[in-house]
Amino acid sequence: NIVLVLAKKNGISSLEQFAIDICNHFMTTFCQVAYVKTYIQEVPWQRLHEDGVPHIHSFICVPDGIRFCEAEQCRNGPLIVFAGIKDLKLMKTTQSGFEGFYKNEHTTLPERHDRILCGELFCKWSYGECKDFDFDCIWKKIRECILEAFAGPPDCGEYSPSYQKTINCIQMLVLSRVSQVQVIEVVLNNTFFNVVDMKNLGLTNDKEVLVPVEAPYGSCACTLGRKKFFEAQGH
Repeated sequence: NIVLVLAKKNGISSLEQFAIDICNHFMTTFCQVAYVKTYIQEVPWQRLHEDGVPHIHSFICVPDGIRFCEAEQCRNGPLIVFAGIKDLKLMKTTQSGFEGFYKNEHTTLPERHDRILCGELFCKWSYGECKDFDFDCIWKKIRECILEAFAGPPDCGEYSPSYQKTINCIQMLVLSRVSQVQVIEVVLNNTFFNVVDMKNLGLTNDKEVLVPVEAPYGSCACTLGRKKFFEAQGH
């Protein structure tokens, strides 16, 4: 009921601000509360349009990544805000490889210099101690960085020697362009595609028909942050 009342009274200017409002309410109202953590995610509903005209009451769910945030606070401690995007499915059909990786006598995976890079991305970042940020603007800017670093320029793309390298490029671009972000975590679950051998069907398949496979399967996670922030945290 408290959450519903806060939504009614304060409105929801952004997910992050609503999470902050909830934390502040519990900290200032209940003296017995020592710690508050709030998690909010946005359902990606978009209004239907027909010939450019918005529908009066109908919407469609467009899952091109789900926005979420977290806010947490200990009594007498700073308010910490995290934000992120999850379930963002991305694909590039070329200019992706997997090469130069460590090999030993147990390695069976061959190097590939042209493959499909397809995966589901999770990204979460920390603002550190909360300040008066334009959370909507920052979130949109970070999403644009993710897409740019993944895909490269629209007219020519950009080669990626591994999806680990792609993750690092995403993090470096965000940290270079968005000064408010202190730490960024990225997880990319990679789906492999094989070229179908169609010789027994009397056909030559020149990378035109591909199928996703369960194995091999890749999942890479990396956390990158600013040196000053980690030093301040005692790391």
